[in-house]
Amino acid sequence: MKKGYFLSREAAVKRLKLLIGKDLRPLAAKHKVNIFKNGHLNKGWAGDTLERYLGLEKNNNQAPNGMYFELKQISLKKLKNGSMAPKETMQITMINPKEKLEKDFFKSHVYKKMKSLVICAILYTSPGGETKLYRVDDFDLDKHETLEQLKSDYELISNSLNKKGFSSLKSEMGKYIQPRTKGAGHGSKSRAFYARTVCLKKILGL
Repeated sequence: MKKGYFLSREAAVKRLKLLIGKDLRPLAAKHKVNIFKNGHLNKGWAGDTLERYLGLEKNNNQAPNGMYFELKQISLKKLKNGSMAPKETMQITMINPKEKLEKDFFKSHVYKKMKSLVICAILYTSPGGETKLYRVDDFDLDKHETLEQLKSDYELISNSLNKKGFSSLKSEMGKYIQPRTKGAGHGSKSRAFYARTVCLKKILGL
């Protein structure tokens, strides 16, 4: 059982907020998280570091990584006008090509992952450079304006996969979430659900 499995969302947020404004690289070193692997940037190192900090093990399965919450990292970029915006999409959960998707959104892995979040917004200066925790938010999907559109997007994607097969999934699908190739540009044929930046802006209130 995971060390931090019984950590409450409230406690997780409180502890993470202690890191706001701090460079995460020393914390990564403390928890033996590699920022670079084989000469390449380990893209998920900041999220891995925060999981270790909370006592959570790295989680690649389709269940939340906390007892009642999922820890998610969002990368931010500073615009010319000084405001912040999501730098890229956020992976939600993998799509198994050998399984049909749950028809009921509220029983789906997407809903379970998105229902209760702790969101850590990260601000990078450069790859491997100073990396600060910019803000920490909690998020309840059931109370949020994005719920109905997320449900609609999921139903569109699940209907396509269940009726037409895995190859029918296209990144153009969905307004707030999309099925997209994981590891684009590296010959990967795997797919995952991703939250688009327009969705992340609404979640963060940007």
